[in-house]
Amino acid sequence: MRFGYTAMTWGTAERQAVDDIAAAGYEGIQFRIDATTEFQPDEVRTLLDRQHLTFVALSSGEVSIDAPAEGAGLSKHVANAGFVHDAGGLYLQVLDQLKPYRRTVTLPECRQLGKLLTELGKQTADLGVPLVYHNHMNTIGEHPAQLDALLEASDARYVHLLLDTAHSVAGGGDPAAAVLKYRDRLQLVHLKDVVDIPLNTPKAKYPFQFVELGRGRVNFPAVFAALRKIDYRGWAVVELDRVPDQSRTPLESARISRKYLQDSKL
Repeated sequence: MRFGYTAMTWGTAERQAVDDIAAAGYEGIQFRIDATTEFQPDEVRTLLDRQHLTFVALSSGEVSIDAPAEGAGLSKHVANAGFVHDAGGLYLQVLDQLKPYRRTVTLPECRQLGKLLTELGKQTADLGVPLVYHNHMNTIGEHPAQLDALLEASDARYVHLLLDTAHSVAGGGDPAAAVLKYRDRLQLVHLKDVVDIPLNTPKAKYPFQFVELGRGRVNFPAVFAALRKIDYRGWAVVELDRVPDQSRTPLESARISRKYLQDSKL
């Protein structure tokens, strides 16, 4: 297993993120869609080679089942997959459309999303870039049964799973059990921790806050044990949306999570 870190903690300061993630001792980086306008693909290769980082994934944004396939934003994601390929990246990450918390989801929606992801996955596969679906709060794949349904409705050759530990817990799931259940679909892991907060907390979208690894309620020893059991040898990207304590910098938060991984003897 190799460990990367997401650039999203730095907001739009992508170049600073590259330097800090390398300084914190990670081997890879995940960019947000901003990178497609900030950089040319060759520039990404040069920048990451200089810091000995692997371009693990690009967060390409949302797909929508509320529009016909030709209008669901697939062309944008296919173009982003081309960017990933040309920049030497590995995966394209998508999620489905976020809606106001708490949303309800029907089985037909799960099946519709599975088919839409399959169509997109076929097109990104043609470019040599596997598609990974990110389970996320307040999306169709938030809850375990819904994730089951959409994955069952999708083609395993073209739609892979990016399992996010914090979003799994927040959605009522068990990420360690999910690792074992989806071992054949699991292509990428987001290591992310979460604590509960009141929903009326100022600026809160959800009754949760993301925190550095080991500071929330994700059972990481169980997750790591499950990953060892399936002999997972892929990438695990540490993700933190923003620094939870404004007295710290993104680099300091990255180092806190890195120390947790080192202390866990992974």
